[in-house]
Amino acid sequence: MTDPLLLQPILQRRLTHAPWVDPRFRRLPGIQPLRPGTWLEVDDAYAAQMALRDWLLDHRRDAVVADLPGAEPATQELLKHVLDGVSALPGFDVRPYRVRRPDGVEIAPDEADPLGTLGRLVQEDFCVIERRQGAHVLTAAVLCFPASWTLAEKMGRPLDAIHAPVPAYDAGLARRVNRLFDAIRVGQGLWRVNVLGYDDPALFQPRPEGAPRPAPCGTPAFVRSERQCLVRLPDTQAVVFSIHTTVVARTALAAAEAAALAEMEGAEGA
Repeated sequence: MTDPLLLQPILQRRLTHAPWVDPRFRRLPGIQPLRPGTWLEVDDAYAAQMALRDWLLDHRRDAVVADLPGAEPATQELLKHVLDGVSALPGFDVRPYRVRRPDGVEIAPDEADPLGTLGRLVQEDFCVIERRQGAHVLTAAVLCFPASWTLAEKMGRPLDAIHAPVPAYDAGLARRVNRLFDAIRVGQGLWRVNVLGYDDPALFQPRPEGAPRPAPCGTPAFVRSERQCLVRLPDTQAVVFSIHTTVVARTALAAAEAAALAEMEGAEGA
């Protein structure tokens, strides 16, 4: 089943973070401390992105929600954590048995379906990482906006295997990332931001590992950026990897941003 929501571009008016301009993000993994109260964001594409998320959860749930046995305590704790977070955000009206979103849609939080509820609350996707058998393993996720990967392939795999197709994710970076996950403290979250060039602005772009992201034809028409946060939950000690996706037309970039991006792309292609 295909819906027009999957086909029409959903774009933000501007890019909130331009990682290629900020030197803090140039050395992988480019992690920075997360200021309290800044984990979850609502931007100008909220209503359109949430409409697409609602459709995906209604019609493609098997592709965007997954969890392993035993992940329920972490996903239920995550839902409570996010409900606390959105109660402080403008536009949300949080009551014991219902939440009115900034777009006016009301949902009833369901503790029996924490991932489905999370997918209908905020623009962020959420991946739950738990320590199992000595490794950091993806045990649950709601992933409505995959950027050329699939949830089914990654579920139950440790971080090193999840990132195996990423050329820059060598043994040295893998060690640093694993140490980073060990070191995350409750109340001291971290964040980073990436950038990808796409000719297709679609948010829902699942692809298996053997089908890499299509190379843009010349200069990419759209810039896709993910604000990725790492937050440790206090009770289960699970680490939550959240992804807030922004897609803008390249023509919407400020002049300095466009020039710096062109320079970076030229250096990568050299």
